[in-house]
Amino acid sequence: MGINKTILVLINVFVFLTWAAAASDSIDCTIVTSLLSACSNFISHGSPDPIPGSPCCDAVVSLNHLADSKDNQRSVCRCLMGLISTYNPNATAIATLPGFCGIFLGFTIAPDTDCNYILERER
Repeated sequence: MGINKTILVLINVFVFLTWAAAASDSIDCTIVTSLLSACSNFISHGSPDPIPGSPCCDAVVSLNHLADSKDNQRSVCRCLMGLISTYNPNATAIATLPGFCGIFLGFTIAPDTDCNYILERER
């Protein structure tokens, strides 16, 4: 029952965040932070590794869906760069999330990534 409740919560969060993103010109960093909170154990402790279908990867996939335009990709990129600056000791964990979850956000999560030079990816 706990897994079903988690899935339902993630679906509701995704629907809300999709609506919120459509209503604004760019992604708010609180949305990115909120989604990545599903990965807090991995980011803080390095385990367990997220796997596709886990709540963490579902959140990362939702983040990928929110980055549906060049402007939204840049917003997500800026938010993630802020997070890796804030959580510098855990920057590697944040950077590896897309790979563990089998997605590509359209940019590399690294301290030297320039979010202004992101090319829109094909969907």
